[in-house]
Amino acid sequence: MKQNNYQEYLTLKARVEVLQRSQRNLLGEDLAPLNTKELEQLENQLETSLKHIRSTKVEQVFHAWNMDKEQILVEANKALRKKVEECSTPVPPRLGWDAGVHNMSYNRIPTHSEEFFYPLAGGNQTLQMGYNPVSSEEMNVATASNSQHVNPFIPGWML
Repeated sequence: MKQNNYQEYLTLKARVEVLQRSQRNLLGEDLAPLNTKELEQLENQLETSLKHIRSTKVEQVFHAWNMDKEQILVEANKALRKKVEECSTPVPPRLGWDAGVHNMSYNRIPTHSEEFFYPLAGGNQTLQMGYNPVSSEEMNVATASNSQHVNPFIPGWML
């Protein structure tokens, strides 16, 4: 039994030495005794480890980003639900308005004197603004008298 324990001890001791040497090599220490093939194996091992580390990092960042995005969407969803609930619930009427306390009659108060605006007569579709004491009949008589001196480049109303 002592022989078995001693043998196991030696095996574990050798294994620890190999792992310690491998660790030093991975840290860039004690590389001088390694040949080209061992250096290439170490390089491949480091590249594989870096790829694994980077993929794990990307997964964690992506997961954290998704969690943040999900949290933002949940909060936005809650806010939208609250707005929908506010819009869909009927607004209770105010008691003062229902009781007639604030009933007032509103009369139209003209801002301009009504004498300045005349309705368009005779189907005349021209715009009429301001005070115009001349009726449309008088205007037709005036344009008929001016039509003798018609200038084709100046409209009749300018003469």
